[in-house]
Amino acid sequence: MDRLKDKIIMVTGGNGLLGRDIIAKISGEGAVCINVDINHATSPDLTNLNCDITDNYSVQTAVSLVVEKYGRIDGLVNNAYPRTGDWGERFENIKYDSWQKNVDWQLNTYFYFSQTVAKYMTERKSGSIVNMSSIYGVVGPDFTVYDGTTMTMPAAYSAIKGGIINFTRYLAAYLGPQNIRVNAVSPGGIFDDQNAVFVDNYVKKVPMRRMGLPDDISPPVAFLLSDDAKYITGQNLIVDGGWTAI
Repeated sequence: MDRLKDKIIMVTGGNGLLGRDIIAKISGEGAVCINVDINHATSPDLTNLNCDITDNYSVQTAVSLVVEKYGRIDGLVNNAYPRTGDWGERFENIKYDSWQKNVDWQLNTYFYFSQTVAKYMTERKSGSIVNMSSIYGVVGPDFTVYDGTTMTMPAAYSAIKGGIINFTRYLAAYLGPQNIRVNAVSPGGIFDDQNAVFVDNYVKKVPMRRMGLPDDISPPVAFLLSDDAKYITGQNLIVDGGWTAI
């Protein structure tokens, strides 16, 4: 399928677990995909673009390079997931400056990257932005899935992902008159070689009796970027095997 043929699409955090599959999917659908990541060098065609999304100048430079080379940006996937070294601490042990930095690195970078790209989309009155959120931006965590492990759900994660969903609605309302669509995708738990006890706990609770995989998430992202979704904006597409249905 060539639903995204010749569209110029930037994906932040493209070297990550979900990012790799999102890039493969949208590239396979014909897009020129720009992998925006801090962990590689910039290639001549910009399909690999070095950028520190927590640095505003780096973001400005990256977006300007893409516009200079390709003349436009048709799509943006805010997917990068930067976090501090102490990410995963229990609520009572979280240091305030760690909380503050994670909110800044995750939620605030979605704001700045979207703002920077939207300026160019507004000029052309066309574009689609997809923000990656989570089921834990929709419902509270079920802490019983962590029973028998040292794992927990970081408090900042729920705050950030919930904020992303409502920020998505704000952008959809604000940018809609410019023919720019903004949606979110909220995955359920994604298998990443986690503790076997956690995986077993999770699988017993989700209706489809398995954790999600990256290739469960990338097709919905591609759909929202495509013209098949040309009248869909302000939505949060939950891809969770039924977790939030019960």
